[in-house]
Amino acid sequence: MVDIVITEFMDEDAVATLKARYDTLYDAALVDRPADLLAAARGCRALIVRNRTQVRGDLLAACTRLEAVGRLGVGLDNIDVEACRARGIAVMPASGANDVSVAEYVITTAMMLLRGAYRSTPLVMDGRWPRNALINGREISGKTMGLIGFGAIARETARRAIALGVTVIGYDPFLEDDDPAWAAHGVAPVTLDVLMTTSDVVSLHVPLTEDTRGMIDVMALDLMKNDAVLINAARGGVVDEQALAAALKAGTLGGAALDVFEVEPLSANHGYTFVDCPNLLLTPHIAGVTAESNVRVSSVTAQNVLRVLDGAGRKD
Repeated sequence: MVDIVITEFMDEDAVATLKARYDTLYDAALVDRPADLLAAARGCRALIVRNRTQVRGDLLAACTRLEAVGRLGVGLDNIDVEACRARGIAVMPASGANDVSVAEYVITTAMMLLRGAYRSTPLVMDGRWPRNALINGREISGKTMGLIGFGAIARETARRAIALGVTVIGYDPFLEDDDPAWAAHGVAPVTLDVLMTTSDVVSLHVPLTEDTRGMIDVMALDLMKNDAVLINAARGGVVDEQALAAALKAGTLGGAALDVFEVEPLSANHGYTFVDCPNLLLTPHIAGVTAESNVRVSSVTAQNVLRVLDGAGRKD
């Protein structure tokens, strides 16, 4: 019976740190084999997961000795936090460890969507030279970026945007307008409607909750400028994907980038929603994962788990 089960990819040095202290099973593909996962996790003291492993239901019930769930990331919607709390199980996200990675993703995709030139490689190679078709690409400097949610990642995004000459506004119902965080980061708080109607770039930085599910719907998209772009590197389910696809195809939205989806992985049938959508970038929930952030996230998670297990007594 192992002490720690790691179900998705983790930095090897962090895995080695855990193995040196406790009996540890590391199998990055375990998440894709539910029966094996259930068998492996029975009796473990700690689970380490990313976003795909569902720590709830049968899996959580099977872990009768569970003391800790280490999340290699920050979102907790794949974990039954209330059930864990009721059993005294510590749930520990790697807060702050991938903030830079997501912020860089947002800025990069915003610039790509506004410029519109970076997918011309096949045409250039084919000798078609689409220069005239690309002369209306836009600069990010001088634009307005609206951040929905103003936590740590949004603040890192704001710092980078402002350095590029962008005016940044934000909406966060949990922060008062006079909260010093706004002024400290050079961001003006506004209402959600003002943000949607005035932003050239809208970037989402909210968790998936009952209040945020589907918040970017037909009505919200209708408020946006016809040439504005939307970026969701937060959580799938916050954006109504059907409504987004319809807006792109109708030309009432200038572009979008989605790193997260209501159903992950995106199936071929589900992906059909986005066929023929212009100026759309889709990535596989990778905004927070870089070589550097994986090391940070893994190290933080390993230390979080060790702190709990060490507190309950180490193996001989």
